Order: sequence, then C-alpha cells, then structure tokens
Amino acid sequence: MMKPIRKVVIAGGGTAGWMTAAMLSKVLQGQIEIQLVESQEIGIIGVGEATIPPIHTFNTYLGLDEKEFLRETKATIKLGIKFENWRVKDESYFHTFGAPGTNMGFCSFQHYWLRAKKDGMSASLWDFDLNYLACQQQKFNKINTPNPIYDMPYAYHFDSGLYGQFLRKLAEKAGVVRTEGKIEHVQRDAESGYITALQLQSGQQIEGDLFIDCTGQRGLLIKQTLGVDFESWHEYLPADTALAVPSERFEHTLPYTRSIAQAAGWQWRIPLTHRNGNGLVYSSAYLSDDDAHQTLMGNLETKALDEPRKISFQTGRTAQQWHKNVVSVGLASGFLEPLESTSIHLIQSAVVRLLKMFPNDGMAQSTIDAYNAESKIEFETIADFIILHYHVNARQDSDFWKDRRNMAIPPRLQHKIALFRSNGAIFNDAHDIFRDASWLQVMLGQGIEPKDFHPAAKVAGVAELRTMMDKIAAAKQQPLSQMLSHDEFLARYCKV
Repeated sequence: MMKPIRKVVIAGGGTAGWMTAAMLSKVLQGQIEIQLVESQEIGIIGVGEATIPPIHTFNTYLGLDEKEFLRETKATIKLGIKFENWRVKDESYFHTFGAPGTNMGFCSFQHYWLRAKKDGMSASLWDFDLNYLACQQQKFNKINTPNPIYDMPYAYHFDSGLYGQFLRKLAEKAGVVRTEGKIEHVQRDAESGYITALQLQSGQQIEGDLFIDCTGQRGLLIKQTLGVDFESWHEYLPADTALAVPSERFEHTLPYTRSIAQAAGWQWRIPLTHRNGNGLVYSSAYLSDDDAHQTLMGNLETKALDEPRKISFQTGRTAQQWHKNVVSVGLASGFLEPLESTSIHLIQSAVVRLLKMFPNDGMAQSTIDAYNAESKIEFETIADFIILHYHVNARQDSDFWKDRRNMAIPPRLQHKIALFRSNGAIFNDAHDIFRDASWLQVMLGQGIEPKDFHPAAKVAGVAELRTMMDKIAAAKQQPLSQMLSHDEFLARYCKV
C-alpha cells in the first residue's frame, strides 16, 4: 500500500495499547494522527508485574519522572529473580541483572573463577555479583560512579494496570484520541485485503492507514481478520494455564522476584508497595485446576485479597507479526510465559522496532519482512532461554520434570549448552536480549558444569589469581555499607 501514513489506529488498550500510544505520540509529535479504541467492558489480563532493565530506556525517552512513576504504579525495585527448586528440590540460585566479576578482556570472568575453583577456592560465582549481595541483604541505593565494577542494573515490579493508566494520561496529553467502544466489524479493501476501518457497536467508523493490534490473545486484526497463523511452541513449553491472586504485602519488601518450581510448573511471588502478586503457571496435562488451586493457595505467605483468576494461554508466536497494514503488539503477537519477565519488554521492543522502520509514503514489503525477521529471532532466543530452565533439571519427583529433561530442544539451544559444557564459553545472537551474564547464571544454576576453561586463565599463578579474586570480591562488597534497606530507599526516594 504505497500511500502516505497519516493516521494510526490502535485496537485495544491495556499495557500494550497505551505503551504503543505513548511512544508513538512522543516520537512522531503530531505528524501523524493517533486514535486508540478500547472498551472498559473487555477485561485485560493485567498480571504482568515484573520487568527487565531496558524498561529504563523506554521510560526515560518518554520523559517519565522515576519518583512519580514509582509512586503511581506502586512499584518496587527488582535486582533479579531467585529460582527455587528448579534444578532439584530445596536448592536455589539467582539470575540477577548484574554481571559477576568484571570485564577481563578476551577471557571472560567465569574462566578465572573456574580455574580458581579448581585450585580450591570455595567462593561461588554469585559472591562476585553486587546485585546478588544486595539481594541477600535486601538493600538498594542508586550508585553514581563510572567504575563498572560497582554497576548494579535494576528493573521494577509494578502494577501493570496502573502503568497503563499512567501512560494513558501522558498519551492523551500528547494528542492521542481515545474512543470507548467495542469493535463489531473490521472493514477491508476488497482488492488489497488491507484493513480500512473499524466499525464499533455504536455504528461509529474508525478509519486509518496503519492499524496496531493490541487486542490480546484473540488477535482480532492479525489473526481473526487477516488469518495469520499461530506458531505453537507447546512441545517445548507445555504450560498452558495460570492462576493469579493478589495477597497482602510483606512487612519487608524483597528487591527481587521469587520463582518457585512446583510439581507441574512454577509459582511467582512479586512484591509491590500495596500488595503482593502471586500466581501459578502449570500444564493442564499434568495438573488439574483443583490441584493447582490448592497448590497456589496453600503456598501463599500472606492473606489472599481475592479469589484466584484463571488464565488460559498457548505459548508461541504469530507467524507474521506485521502483515499487510497491521502490526501486532503484546499478546496479539505471541506469548511466552512470564518466567523471565519478558512480556512487557516484548511490547517495548515491538514499538521501538516499528518506530525505527516506520513507513512514511507507504509500506514496502522489504520493511515488513525486516520487521518480521527481527521479531522472529527475538521471540526464538527468549524461548530458548526459558526452555533452558525447564530442560536442564535433575528432579525425579514428577513426570512433568522428567519429561522436560527428556524432550527434544531447539538446535541453537543444544549448541549453546554443549559449548558451555565443553569449555565455559558463551556466544550470543545479536537480538538475544539476555546477555552472557544471564546465560552464565542460569546454566550454572541449573547444574551445567564446564569441563574446561580458557587457557588465558592459567597465565597467573595460584597465589596471584587468589589475590586478584579476593580484590574483586572485596570491591563488590564495598558499596553495600552505603546502601539503604529496600523499604527505606523507597520511602525516602519516593517521598512527595
């Protein structure tokens, strides 16, 4: 459709719709008309409460004040995730946003740690990770120093419904027009098949040139109207159901997410300033809804504030996330279970990708193909990372975990595991949002022990290496004395 893009229509609100509206209106600044259609009668899933550090880039570009954002969304700080019972029961490890050790040039830090461990050093990899040390002491503070050894990347836990409302105010102030109403019919051009307008139950016609599908898993535009196929990853990620329930907040707020493996899935615990988020992700082939309810409610640590809400889903992705003049964002583009808090990030990356490739005088197929290629590899690399958690386990207590251990896995993940097991090396794809430190922590945490390490780690003598490792460990400990408790930081920083 080689005609100028003058109007963008966003179908659906929620986190996906308002993140899209806010960023498009910020970047395009009135050059293009933006209209969002949503109905208050249609509920949103709205359980996405945890994020990863790139959310800073999104919020900063929008010009959000961090203190106001934290207050408005009832947010807390997230330094990482604690994985409990994943390799075996009664064992845990952290995947933090930090990087253990420091940059060692051509030879990554883990090789020196592996060598030192072979020589008798007892310190774990996480003893060299500032994020982990802060998690253990439930501390946080903003660190302003150019020294990368003190870098402590963080993200947030927040109420995604409140985040959507926060961004709505911002977007409407920037000129986005919100229309209340249910979409009754989608009009298409008879020749090209492009969508031309949304017809609401009220009879109102919403015309546009480019349509953004934020209608959730149903994919009203991309799947139901344009007929784009859904690529299921059920063979790798068979969990298909979640129960979610809020509970009273803890007296002391942890600066990390807890992910607790259960017999047929896993349970999340996310601390907010006004409540806790809790949920159980499970496979209905291995666990009944009644048993899932009992597992979730029996493992709550604070009083439930509501009855659990059931959410059914299918893991996978829309085969083409941009087709004709429709771009799918959020759950309409695919779903990967929230194990590594990627749902909100995938909204963010989709919007940023669209803006980088935004059509001016028309939508060229080469642009659409490039967008889809990047989306595909991003979804696949995230899926690989999630599959890793399930596949590499030593649990013997249920068929679910035994079957995950014995299942076939994607070739790229097979290669990554084999490479790390053989010599401790990690190489990432360009569009993999999880960098070396993330893969390192999860592979070691799940029990993959490298058989060898880089020869450069043998250059230093035993005493010299031990001294170097002790200095790095001491440097990582140094900022802790200047930190506040997590709750004290929130109280001071967010004070009006």
